[in-house]
Amino acid sequence: MGPLVVVTDSVFPTLEPAREVLASIGAELRLAEAPDPARVAALAQEADALMVTYMPIGAELIQQLRRCRIIARFGIGVDNVDVPAATRAGIVVTNVPDYCIDEVSDHALALLLALARRLFPADRSVRAGTWSVRVVTPIHRLRGRVLGLVGFGKIARALAQKARALGLEVLAFDPYLSPEFVEAQGARPVSLEDLLQRSDFISIHVPLTPETRHLFNDEIFQKVKPGAFLINTARGPIVDEGALLRALDSGRLAGAALDVLEQEPPPADSPLLRREDVILTPHIAFYSEESLVDLQTKAAQEVVRVLQGQPPRNPVNPEVLEAVHARAGRSSQ
Repeated sequence: MGPLVVVTDSVFPTLEPAREVLASIGAELRLAEAPDPARVAALAQEADALMVTYMPIGAELIQQLRRCRIIARFGIGVDNVDVPAATRAGIVVTNVPDYCIDEVSDHALALLLALARRLFPADRSVRAGTWSVRVVTPIHRLRGRVLGLVGFGKIARALAQKARALGLEVLAFDPYLSPEFVEAQGARPVSLEDLLQRSDFISIHVPLTPETRHLFNDEIFQKVKPGAFLINTARGPIVDEGALLRALDSGRLAGAALDVLEQEPPPADSPLLRREDVILTPHIAFYSEESLVDLQTKAAQEVVRVLQGQPPRNPVNPEVLEAVHARAGRSSQ
């Protein structure tokens, strides 16, 4: 009997791309009936691998995984997985950091253009019977304005390339990359404070961690260039929505475009839903028909590698692999 791979939750119309990859090692793929910890635990106790989309995978559930060797995330961020608990259990966690680079960078650019050209207020005014440029003034020429990228990973670098083609100057803040690398990728490396003070558009591209949760708070918004626009296609809790509303009310920010929110979907009484200076999309920046196939395929390939005793390409906690390698070395001596 082949290995058992349990999918905790799925937003995909079909799991056939993943099933096809896993069939190469004779693995059985089972989808949990509901993303409920008790139901998933009952199904996954004997699983050799876990694949997860949005369901929170906490320490209590991880402790019940008797045979699991890998938790593979269908996505880039792993903030819904207790990675330290997985590490303690000797389970490698993987993600897919390169499946939707074009999609998210395209979406961020589309939001930037919609803000810059005030497309949504213009559309609403026409539908309401008003045909006038006055409803969208002032609009400034895009060429020569400044885009600041907070985080400079693969998606941000793709966005930088597209933005430069439109004549935008690109600044980037990323404390984990060398200034030489950032410059080689066509952006000017700056401090976060410098980026905030100089950018007409600020686009967020950092993972959600304890350090980045509410990174954009009242103190940060006080430092932004007056009249700047904020774009977030990363994770909702990076932005303190209360602070965002205050920055919009004060005029410090001219507008915001958010594909992600602190609570998804937002509550019906969220003030964000009533604002004309905020564009909202339902966490769709990652999506294309092609990206979903890539995502399933690459996540499943990580499972195959680990279950065959090979290192995964994108381990989030590589120290688990180092520990396994060390134990194997000692046992062979």
